[in-house]
Amino acid sequence: MPVGTVGSVKAVHVSELKEDIGAQIILGNTYHLYLRPGLDILQQAGGLHRFNSWNKPMLTDSGGFQVFSLTENRKLSEEGAEFQSHIDGSRHFFTPEKAVDIQRIIGADIMMAFDECTPGDADYDYAKKSLDLTERWLDRCLARFRETECPYGHRQALFPIVQGCVYPDLRRRAAENVAAKGADGNAIGGLAVGEPTEKMYEMVELVNEILPKDKPRYLMGVGKPENILEAIERGVDMFDCIMPTRNGRNGQIFTKQGVMNMRNERWKNDFSPIEEDGASFVDTLYSKAYLRHLINVNEILGLQIASIHNLAFYIWLVQEARKHIIAGDFSEWKPMILQNVTRRL
Repeated sequence: MPVGTVGSVKAVHVSELKEDIGAQIILGNTYHLYLRPGLDILQQAGGLHRFNSWNKPMLTDSGGFQVFSLTENRKLSEEGAEFQSHIDGSRHFFTPEKAVDIQRIIGADIMMAFDECTPGDADYDYAKKSLDLTERWLDRCLARFRETECPYGHRQALFPIVQGCVYPDLRRRAAENVAAKGADGNAIGGLAVGEPTEKMYEMVELVNEILPKDKPRYLMGVGKPENILEAIERGVDMFDCIMPTRNGRNGQIFTKQGVMNMRNERWKNDFSPIEEDGASFVDTLYSKAYLRHLINVNEILGLQIASIHNLAFYIWLVQEARKHIIAGDFSEWKPMILQNVTRRL
């Protein structure tokens, strides 16, 4: 799922997302959209779908991760989270109920429960207290969700989030609690936030043994191509990450043969296509040397080309994974593609 934090996937317009990249669903961010453009504008527009002209599914996170990242400017209580805007320093208060109300107004097809995202290095006592709070907040989110409706008339889903840091007993407890709620889908949060990669895989495997297999399982904020492939093997269905666009804007290009740093001197005189058999039209339209030039002079077109290429590559990768799952040879295919996509070119 391409990430459109403030209502836009950076440097990419919706026709490219649909027709060239092939995105089926994109993300919006509750915290950022609440601050700007604000709920009044979104409601007047008829929701984010109409505001940004994206007529396919959309998912919003609850703002929990942003509140987590504002450690020095937020205060947690049983009632909710008070935080200071990173824009103007104004103070705001999110409760589980308010997070649901905001996402109703945004109009996302999939909404996230409000949670506390525990740091990857949290000690056991902190992680347990945090999970206790997240579970109480989940009950309040679900109650609010049941008593409200989408103001624009379409159906919305609410996904609970499994927390518990890197502690197996907490993750198991959280997954059992979430599975019992019978939601349309379930999310796995609090990973890729500083813990060792192997711990992330261990927690994903443990949680997915418990979460229902017939409901989508969404690993939040992950990740590198290799992380995605490993998580798919462990039963994850949905992903989002800013990496394709953010890294692309910094000159890192993911390809079927490996990773290229377009700022490197070696591409200066390389007039071959960005990727001969790439997933996007930009791959054969432009050369490596031209893309390197654009990125080195900070030309906006370079940022666009890199973002389109990387997003198309990520969508291609998960589509290929799906094909090989259906064909029954994913386990044979994964080591080969992993060897390719992790190579430094």
